[in-house]
Amino acid sequence: MSEYTTVRVDTDVLESLAKMKKHPRESYNEVIAELVELAKSPNKEHERFFSEIQKAKMKELWGNKEDEAWERA
Repeated sequence: MSEYTTVRVDTDVLESLAKMKKHPRESYNEVIAELVELAKSPNKEHERFFSEIQKAKMKELWGNKEDEAWERA
């Protein structure tokens, strides 16, 4: 039997996960497990996908002119 835990996420993250569901009854566990597998994949398309996600988060966290050069990289 699997053990479970509670994970706390921001509301916007939860909404993003909900949009990634392939069908309404798919669990968040399944969505997250798929994202984990994608992250482990050597496929360059997935690397680009995660890079774009990281750029948005870094812009949100830093949002200053010194870091804008990183965004154009």
